[in-house]
Amino acid sequence: MGNTNNRNGPGRLKRMWRKLATMIVAVVVSLSLGTGIAFADLQGIDVSGWQPSDITSRVTADFAIVKTTQGTGYVNPKANAQIANARKTGKEIGIYHYAGGGDCNAEADYFLRHSAGYVRKAVLILDWESDQNAQWGNGAWPTCWVNRVKQRTNGVIPMVYVQASAVNQVAGARAAGSGLWVAQYATTAPTGYQDHPWKLGAYGEAMRQYTSSGVLPGYSGYLDLNVFRGDRTAWRKYADPSGSTGGGGSSTPAPAPTPSHSQVDWEALATAVQRGEYGNLPQRRTNLDAAYGAGAYDRVQAIVNARMGGGNATTSRPTASTGARSVTVRHGDTISAIARRTGLYPLSAWRVPSGDINRIYPGQTVTYGGGNATVSTGSRRSIVIGYGDCLWNHFGANSTAIARANGIGDPNMVRAGTRIYY
Repeated sequence: MGNTNNRNGPGRLKRMWRKLATMIVAVVVSLSLGTGIAFADLQGIDVSGWQPSDITSRVTADFAIVKTTQGTGYVNPKANAQIANARKTGKEIGIYHYAGGGDCNAEADYFLRHSAGYVRKAVLILDWESDQNAQWGNGAWPTCWVNRVKQRTNGVIPMVYVQASAVNQVAGARAAGSGLWVAQYATTAPTGYQDHPWKLGAYGEAMRQYTSSGVLPGYSGYLDLNVFRGDRTAWRKYADPSGSTGGGGSSTPAPAPTPSHSQVDWEALATAVQRGEYGNLPQRRTNLDAAYGAGAYDRVQAIVNARMGGGNATTSRPTASTGARSVTVRHGDTISAIARRTGLYPLSAWRVPSGDINRIYPGQTVTYGGGNATVSTGSRRSIVIGYGDCLWNHFGANSTAIARANGIGDPNMVRAGTRIYY
């Protein structure tokens, strides 16, 4: 009689391998269903000129995406410092252009002209939103912009950012090879990093922005939080498809020339410093001098010291009879930037020579007509709180006092669109 239960034969070895394979699959599935999936994904923030220059070194993140340009007339003056601080703390970087809806090729060229030093070192991105975008709804525009950047960079294809409800507007850009960065929030409640946010992957996206109410240690304001569906190798492949640079580099190329001191609104900059946007020493000196040239810190700090010592820096007043005010356009200005600097809203109340507020040029005179806006007078300034914004982003530790002065009981509960005087 032969042995029909050969425990040492190939049949048992096959059964053992099947069991082992089943166990491996079970482990992988359990990781994918739980929070463990995040071990390969990257968590990060995106910032603009609204955030402090050192925000990218204050908080923990795998990557930081920085706004560099908008339209054909704005460069984020904090971009250099924000990017340098991100790289100094080991973060991957991305840079984005906010579409203004002008000529798509001209805007692509403008972005590359002012961000060329970061090509193949940072992920390039088009921010496609409805606000201040004259071509919103025209899906051909982002496709044109993406193809222009791809052509000018010899094959680097930018990502495109868009809200979930308008993904169809960037279908052409995606067909051209763009990775999708989609914004969709389950709630507006404050949150930290999430490994698997709501509906992650529903649009085949490479990256998801899942909140504008992000709360991270090291910063008291809200931040946009994102998850990139890949590791650092995948991130660097978006930045440099050829893999020639490894996505890094030790130099700190500038996205734009440092503005001359005659072009800087020192009073407004001093106010920003008092709000905490440029950090404390020694980081404040580094951030200001990097963004505005050597000596900027000393000049701004002198204004701050004068104010703290009882000095009262003056600001121009609107004409008493009509509320009208004329402003000379500076290099890099947009109407939005002028409105923020002067505190004069709404944007529709501004009159420009071309008749199109998205087309202004240095040296022109633009006029605020008053409209129905309430304009602060004397040395008072004002801002309008945007969606996802908060008082702390602008006033830091002074938020409670500013809220009280504006008749607001809780500085953490300010509606978007509220005008704040200070």
